[in-house]
Amino acid sequence: MYYNSKNVEYARTLRREMTPWERKLWYCYLNKYPLRFYRQKPIGKFIADFYCPKANLVIELDGGGHYNPDAEKKDAERTIALEQYGLKVIRFCNLDIDRNFRGVCECIDKEVYYRTTLPLSR
Repeated sequence: MYYNSKNVEYARTLRREMTPWERKLWYCYLNKYPLRFYRQKPIGKFIADFYCPKANLVIELDGGGHYNPDAEKKDAERTIALEQYGLKVIRFCNLDIDRNFRGVCECIDKEVYYRTTLPLSR
């Protein structure tokens, strides 16, 4: 998959400095997932929070800064750009991670299952 090589070092920094919500999703769920997920993966000119190549799935976690008109517009444009690579983008707000972690995990399971039709061992 194409990526902007200028984003590689920045992606490494983002992996070292994950938000608490990214850490929770990664360490409590995705890093042991039956299919491989990558964190802070450069794709095109963007860096996806989490990416599963087998499912062509991008997971984005949105904090409070994503909920204003300018940010929502940029997120929509980003989603459209990633979908042009054949990827499905699902978004969760940080409050979802705090208040409904199990529901977030179930949503991810359903999307992965739908996109891969592989039985999951969870």
